[in-house]
Amino acid sequence: MELDLVLDTSRKGIALGIYDAGKPLCEHFEPETRGENLGNTLDSVLERAKVSLDDIKRVMVTLGPGSFTGLRTGIAFCEGLCFSGKRSLYGISTLKALRSLSSDENVAVVLYARTGFFYVGTQTGEFFIPVEEAVQKFEDLHIRSFVADPRSAEEELLKSFVQKENAELLVSEGNEIAPFCKFFAELKPSIVQSANYIQPSYYERRGAQGVIR
Repeated sequence: MELDLVLDTSRKGIALGIYDAGKPLCEHFEPETRGENLGNTLDSVLERAKVSLDDIKRVMVTLGPGSFTGLRTGIAFCEGLCFSGKRSLYGISTLKALRSLSSDENVAVVLYARTGFFYVGTQTGEFFIPVEEAVQKFEDLHIRSFVADPRSAEEELLKSFVQKENAELLVSEGNEIAPFCKFFAELKPSIVQSANYIQPSYYERRGAQGVIR
């Protein structure tokens, strides 16, 4: 068998799934963990899917922005799975991955960064940006479709914009990862992945002025 594994630890908890040509064989979501027991979790998911680790040939992991601990744990775990060369490793921006949840090409992904700031992904790029500037960008880009995490969805300025424009808002709880499989066909595999650590409290790319590079 040639199966795919998708792991997202960049948001709330962990979401892990095993897929056969995009079809879910088993999915697992733990909203209150950062992946401390990923090995045991994977063993459980493999058992439930009635497959073995040798059946996994491609692994995709989200690269953030998001939780520092979650990203570090998830990426290191997936690199370990692929170190032997038995399977290929793919990394994808969390913002880009979440765009796959909408059928609108002009969708904006909005994730909570810290008080007064969003992580935003659009067709034009990915940004760490104040909420007020984000809403202005949505207006300028004529965005009328959003994918947002629960905390961002409750931000008053975003709620007001969505209501005013009668826009579509999909609230992502963190477990919707099956659509990410489409990116296996678009991305190139790499042995090593690098996280997007862009939250100001632990900037690793100083001077970036909020833009993911």
